[in-house]
Amino acid sequence: MWFRNLLVYRLTKAFPVDAEALEVALKEKAARVPGTQELSTVGFIAPLGKGPDAPLVHTVNGLFLIGIRKSERILPGVVVSDAVSEKVEEIETRDGRKVYKKERDQIKDEIVQQLLPHAFIRKSATFAAIDPANQLVYVNCASPAQAEALLSTLREGIGTLPIRPLSVKIAPAATFTEWVKTEKAAPDFYVLSDCEMRDTEEDGGSIALKQQDLTSDEVKNLLASGKVVTQMGLAWQDKMSFVINDKLQFRKLRFDDLIQDQAVADGGDDAAGQFSASFFLMMSTLAGMLPALLTSLGGEDVPAGI
Repeated sequence: MWFRNLLVYRLTKAFPVDAEALEVALKEKAARVPGTQELSTVGFIAPLGKGPDAPLVHTVNGLFLIGIRKSERILPGVVVSDAVSEKVEEIETRDGRKVYKKERDQIKDEIVQQLLPHAFIRKSATFAAIDPANQLVYVNCASPAQAEALLSTLREGIGTLPIRPLSVKIAPAATFTEWVKTEKAAPDFYVLSDCEMRDTEEDGGSIALKQQDLTSDEVKNLLASGKVVTQMGLAWQDKMSFVINDKLQFRKLRFDDLIQDQAVADGGDDAAGQFSASFFLMMSTLAGMLPALLTSLGGEDVPAGI
């Protein structure tokens, strides 16, 4: 289990349940197929294994791995619109009268209910790791809306989830810009060859640099013109690399081959053992990188009263 994208959240109070209680709570909201008249459903799935007996909480050394599945019936808008237009035209021709908005909306609702049982179902999964000891939640996605779907479902399941996105005291773009200007990041971090720059003006444009020499005169001229670095590629030690933006959203996580090989060795020939080993090594690596990154970005910002 290697995450590829990452949004990180801080628990503002201790995680409210242990592994056993969490398992019981998640079973009450297990994933299911939408009923014939439901547009979508969201529920928890087993991170490892299949079938009704597969645990919904995968626990390794006090760390919890959970996942949700969203199942939604797909009704293309053009299909619904065409069906509504045909029905409206039929009524207007038959009765010799105009169909107005209120009646059109009612027709649309009826058509949607007729089509729903025959719609295809699209499924998507999102996984998250909970680190109760360090009061952190790591969601494997790049979309805040997708992460919130998981967090809100978890909150419904356990009754409470005091949480907020990670933030830092100094604007990340200022630090990123300084790292590119000086050609040097914080200790143990290394600037890679990708970054995105943006004008500081409200309507200013942006430029994305891919596989570029960030020490070049071209890059220096862009910085001199007032652009700031809002996204950049970084490596940490010899263990992982990623792209991070000024909202502290991580993409393109890659864990070094040595770490992945270590997971294979630690897990042995058993698939479940390798799964647990990769999850533990991933979390151990993140637990080392994240505090160092937050410190280099000015320290974590803790709102007053928390």
